[in-house]
Amino acid sequence: MVNEGKARLFKNSQGRYLIYLPVDLAQDSMFPFKVDDSMHVNVSFKQGDNKLTIVEWKQQKETSEAAT
Repeated sequence: MVNEGKARLFKNSQGRYLIYLPVDLAQDSMFPFKVDDSMHVNVSFKQGDNKLTIVEWKQQKETSEAAT
């Protein structure tokens, strides 16, 4: 089981920030995300903390009241 690895965070020429994960980490059977092509995730951090939290993006369903 691979539950950690050395990844890369960098800024590309279009000004976007990208995170590359090691293949053996992302393809481990215990990896929390099952990705075929791409998926949306929520990335957050706390000020002063040197950590990123990445969780699956779950859109809230709009109710008919919110739409009016």
